[in-house]
Amino acid sequence: MSWNESGNGRRPAGQGPNDLDKIARDWQRKLGSMFGGNRGPSRTGGGSAGGTVILIIAALAVWAWTGLYRVDEAERAIVLRFGEYLKTETPGLHWHLPFPIESHEKVDVGEVSTFAKSSMMLTADEAFVVLNVAIQYRRNDPVKYLFELRSPEDSLQQVSESAIREVVGKTRLDDILRENQAVIALNIEGLAQETLDSYDSGIEVVSVNLQGVEFPRQIQEAVQDAVKAREDQRTSILAAETYSNQILPIARGAAQRTIQEAEAYRAQVIADAEGEAARFDALLVEYSKAPRVTRERLYIEAVEEVFSNSSKVLLDAGSSNNMSILPIDKLLEQRNAAAAAIRQSSGSDSSNLSDIRNTAADNAPDRRTRRVR
Repeated sequence: MSWNESGNGRRPAGQGPNDLDKIARDWQRKLGSMFGGNRGPSRTGGGSAGGTVILIIAALAVWAWTGLYRVDEAERAIVLRFGEYLKTETPGLHWHLPFPIESHEKVDVGEVSTFAKSSMMLTADEAFVVLNVAIQYRRNDPVKYLFELRSPEDSLQQVSESAIREVVGKTRLDDILRENQAVIALNIEGLAQETLDSYDSGIEVVSVNLQGVEFPRQIQEAVQDAVKAREDQRTSILAAETYSNQILPIARGAAQRTIQEAEAYRAQVIADAEGEAARFDALLVEYSKAPRVTRERLYIEAVEEVFSNSSKVLLDAGSSNNMSILPIDKLLEQRNAAAAAIRQSSGSDSSNLSDIRNTAADNAPDRRTRRVR
């Protein structure tokens, strides 16, 4: 048996009026006082009707209360009227006509979500790779995010996989394994964002991170050999660059020195030519004044120059018409041989030394000879 509280004690519910009727009469009195006062006691049927009105008013109040909602700082609320977009509400406390007239959808535009993608694909040089990619994104346009695509998250995954396959399919394996991974990630991000913008998805790709490159088990050994060969290639290239850095400065210095010597020789030749030209002009002036004397002087100078470079001397044989040739070079060779013999036999007796000196004196030319001019 149920109990109702009345005052400070308890009594059975059957000993008093019905609780619902009592509540209805209390609300009726309150409403009567609000809308013109109490007009007398109500009949029993009138009390039931008043209770129904109170219930309707209470239900309407609860229904209106359901139109209140709060939007957090990182959220945006999309208000719909009969399922059609009406407006976008900013953070704060708001109210709209309750369901089924109006409704709202909250979209978190500040949250950065992440999903991972692992795909096996072919590179530009037909190598199999398994690329692990982590993609971060956020919902920057809540209206487009809710209404343009049926399933934005699925569309994002499909677009990301398509972008990954397109970029990797145009990239060689060497570039994927080496330092170009950042460039590949940027290309994937740009291509995925371009496709999402063309769909009006309302999704912004924040970043794309390559978390690792793997290979199928069947080709791991071959790939390891390729990686080792690539490392050897890089070592050889570094050694060649080191040698180049050592040899190039030396070669440049030698080339610069050769150029400077050539310029100096050029300047010397030009100066000699200019001097010869000036000398010829001076001789021309003298020749115009005394042609015969100038010719003889030039002839004598030419003969002197020729004989000065010769190792033979022409000797006048006196009154005869014959002319002797004195081989100075042979005499010098004999003299040098005699001097060497003297040095070698410095410890011998004086008689041998005097014989060697006499031999050298006999072979010496006659001091009375004179040079023919």
